[in-house]
Amino acid sequence: MSTSPDPRPLTGEPVSLDLLNTRWVHEGAVRDLLTGTEGLAIWLAGNALDFPADDTVLRHTLEARDALRAAVDTPHGQDPRFPAQAAARVDAVLAHGRVRLTLTDQGPGGTPEFDDPSWGPAWLAARDYLELLESAPDRVRRCAHEACVLHFFDTSRNGTRRWCSMAACGNRAKASRHYARTKES
Repeated sequence: MSTSPDPRPLTGEPVSLDLLNTRWVHEGAVRDLLTGTEGLAIWLAGNALDFPADDTVLRHTLEARDALRAAVDTPHGQDPRFPAQAAARVDAVLAHGRVRLTLTDQGPGGTPEFDDPSWGPAWLAARDYLELLESAPDRVRRCAHEACVLHFFDTSRNGTRRWCSMAACGNRAKASRHYARTKES
């Protein structure tokens, strides 16, 4: 378990989007939390995933992140290859696990099972993405700021959230518009 603080500007999103958000831009440079097992430990702890932060888990988690990025960043209908390429990459990650259905005293349930436990975090992130697509695919969004690469699940009542953070990207956009207006005057 890592004791280092999570350096990312946006945390707390569903696990699939939180995995995508392990890459972000800070002062014009791309940062990556998953450059080693220490960053993986931070991400696992931040998502309450009880898996070892070792090189194999890191490799599988990076494979899932790349597959999810391909799926999320290729809008349906804009790229005719979307189903064939992006979905196949997510499906390849999903092939390493399954949900065993159960009946508990609280009713129906399910337990994730993995061919190899090192695929656990990767599989859980890919499965989470499918659940987001089932519940509200139009609410999976990329921040509207042109320099931002972060993703979020829009939980606003009317579904109009545009920014990963109003304090960061939203404020930068407002300041930019204000500057443009005062420059014109």
